[in-house]
Amino acid sequence: MNVLFVCLGNICRSPMAQAMFEKMVTDEDLTNQITIDSAGTSAEEEGNPPHPGTRKILAKYHLQSDNLISRPLNSHDFDNADYIICMDDMNMADVKRRAPADSHAKIYAIFDMIPAKKGQAIPDPWYTHRFQETYNSLVEALPAWLAFFKQKLAD
Repeated sequence: MNVLFVCLGNICRSPMAQAMFEKMVTDEDLTNQITIDSAGTSAEEEGNPPHPGTRKILAKYHLQSDNLISRPLNSHDFDNADYIICMDDMNMADVKRRAPADSHAKIYAIFDMIPAKKGQAIPDPWYTHRFQETYNSLVEALPAWLAFFKQKLAD
């Protein structure tokens, strides 16, 4: 199962989600069943490491960021990813606009697995500077995704 997290520049939210989810998948001994990646809808930050605010939060929680390098979403992502998880409505619209019609069913919003929060977004900390809030939102959203994927793998 291939999971792709997407935000605007791939330097804040999606690499944070990737690092956090990689740790969760490793802790559940599912690394041979779930692969995780991240990308941005913009190529503006291509080749850059995560934002310093993201790196600071990841370090605070002992999460790896060395292997995280920004890259833009590409056509291969639609073929490779089973689940494309977007951080906000703009990301979702951009991804859907680029996606082949047969890939639309694999595009989700970050809170889609939590019925009470469905439709909510994670604001971009590049603008808000609230990296801890981004982390806290991901702490809320990601376990629901892990439970969903574990159920899918068990079926």
